[in-house]
Amino acid sequence: MSKKEKVPRQVMPEQDPEVRSKNFDEVPLGYTEEQAVIEAGRCLQCKKPLCMKGCPVDVDIPGFIKLITEKEFTGAACLIKGTNTLPAICGRVCPQETQCEQLCVLGKKGEPVAIGRLERFAADYERNAGAVRIPEAPASSGKKVAVVGSGPAGLTIAGDLVKLGHGVTIFEGLHKAGGVLIYGIPEFRLPKGIVDAEVSYLEKLGVEIVKNIVIGRGKTVDDLLDEGFDAVFLGVGAGAPVFMNIPGENLSGIYSANEYLTRSNLMKAYAFPEYDTPIARGKNVAVLGAGNVTMDSARTALRLGAEKVTVVYRRTEVEMPARAEEIHHAKEEGVEFKLLTNPVEYIGDENGWVKGMKCIRMELGEPDESGRRRPVPVKGSEFMIDVDMVIVAIGTNANPVIPITTPGLETNRWGYIVADEETGKTSRPGVYAGGDIVTGSATVILAMGAAKKAARAIDAYLKQGDA
Repeated sequence: MSKKEKVPRQVMPEQDPEVRSKNFDEVPLGYTEEQAVIEAGRCLQCKKPLCMKGCPVDVDIPGFIKLITEKEFTGAACLIKGTNTLPAICGRVCPQETQCEQLCVLGKKGEPVAIGRLERFAADYERNAGAVRIPEAPASSGKKVAVVGSGPAGLTIAGDLVKLGHGVTIFEGLHKAGGVLIYGIPEFRLPKGIVDAEVSYLEKLGVEIVKNIVIGRGKTVDDLLDEGFDAVFLGVGAGAPVFMNIPGENLSGIYSANEYLTRSNLMKAYAFPEYDTPIARGKNVAVLGAGNVTMDSARTALRLGAEKVTVVYRRTEVEMPARAEEIHHAKEEGVEFKLLTNPVEYIGDENGWVKGMKCIRMELGEPDESGRRRPVPVKGSEFMIDVDMVIVAIGTNANPVIPITTPGLETNRWGYIVADEETGKTSRPGVYAGGDIVTGSATVILAMGAAKKAARAIDAYLKQGDA
């Protein structure tokens, strides 16, 4: 065992669970300079770094880590930003444990290098030191690209294309840029000031952001092409809520996670009384699902005053798609888990408000198309759970606005846009797409990776007339 392998992975300080479950401040507090240098020193600086194969946005991982060991913290941030314009976001919400860190050689015998935490450290250091450098603008290509949606895919492709000399305008339907980073992920996991800073960096690079305009309503994709844009990228996400279609679903007190989190995050219900956004505050809350959105909703309900929050999931913890860190944090904060359980009916009181949820116990059968074992109901095992509020976080569907207003744009049977996996090309010439509107709900980093591929293809298309 080498000296580096003997150095333990540095534990990131966190807010105490008892304290943080009552506030919306960020939970992990970040590495100190000393911790970052020690953690970076664990990197073996492999000649063939496997970690980079696990990074969808091509970050020079050994390169930026080496700079941290040399205390060149702003240099490390600059190197990351060469390929990733959102490092402070990625350092917080990327599932590094199943990507770059999973391939780290140190992880074969012990703990991998904390690549995500080091990325966050470098980005935070640069921002907090006021040392953000704006690279010199390239010569203009004379070409213009419209980007629809300002989520992770839209922001990434905008950053890549503007650095290649193309004019970029992002069209955002809401009053703030950031997409799911702003309306979906809570403050305690991704502070909105971080998102605002990274959006501001893109604007300084020359990206124009037009807010409060829904493409497909006020303007269509064809209008953008007619107005002189040479290409269009669609990164509109998959924000249509999904419900279970069981009896009693129209009772008051049953919400989609989309609405619940948007009210809390974008509309700042979490900042009461400074913002008096109406939001339901149940005392006995059930959250249906098992992904990161489920954990975000459950942990938000706790912070908004719930006395009991229960995650209800039809499989076991092994099959949960949420990050292990998010499940761990939820448990620490007091969220309860009722597994192998599926709701079959909601029961209401005399005022039409949900008061109970009839559930059935499940057992796992053979794997389904997702590779996870299929849950099968156990006959005669129905039971009741008392609730006064339910948040449904079982996934989302494709946003239909663009497809139904863009003639000739091919979609699949679920309504997602059909796009080439390597280029983002759609069935319409000059129109590209990436992120959740193509894949369905996935991670921030996968949307960013798709956007980088589309950026390369659009650049080739603009230069040669074809990709």
